[in-house]
Amino acid sequence: MPRKSPAPSEKSEQDSSDTLPREPATDPAAQSERKDTITAAADETRLGLEQHIARALKQQRVSQGYKISDVSRIAGVSQGMISKVENAQVSTSLDTLNKLCNALSLPISKLFSDYDVNGRGAQHIKAGQGMQVVRTGTEVGHAYQLLSYKQGPKKRYEPFLITMDDASEVFPNFCHAGHEFIYLLSGHLTYRHGDKFYEMGPGDSLAFDAGVPHGPEKLNEVPIQLLSIIHYDDNE
Repeated sequence: MPRKSPAPSEKSEQDSSDTLPREPATDPAAQSERKDTITAAADETRLGLEQHIARALKQQRVSQGYKISDVSRIAGVSQGMISKVENAQVSTSLDTLNKLCNALSLPISKLFSDYDVNGRGAQHIKAGQGMQVVRTGTEVGHAYQLLSYKQGPKKRYEPFLITMDDASEVFPNFCHAGHEFIYLLSGHLTYRHGDKFYEMGPGDSLAFDAGVPHGPEKLNEVPIQLLSIIHYDDNE
């Protein structure tokens, strides 16, 4: 039988504790500096896209000789909101960006085309920080969040997080280029594609040609949350 090791004496425990490395003294100034560095890095990641949009819109406005009040009048967006956008103080909706781009004669695709153009960077979108998108005919009872923005000269796909909480809402038929994949995260609904109807619950998915009219037919159990990914072919 293996021998039992003798229990360490009180003295040996004391000797052992004396040999352990001591924690360095806390330096409040160093801690504060480290905290500021971490906070700055997080802010830089979060504000990267907002700063890009801010610079692009302001440069376009100045190059055309417009004042903020001019853009506000043309776009129908408040001066305060425009000022916040140009100073990267707000994550604005795609609908507002579209109005500003139209007022400045700046294609919205151009606004994003120079952002991380090499396509090799990562795009980190924190929970709840996806760009709010308004789609025609769906302003009530639900929300679209665009989870990744176009990078590089050509858009390949668009991922949306869609939330619906109004069971009485009537949805229009959607019909657009590309192929779409939807994955239901929560709730139950009936989804239509062409003349077919599909009952969907959590964990169910559906892939289809987005050129065929499609959309929610009935919200059977709300709230509903689903992931929608639209893939565009090279010639679209």
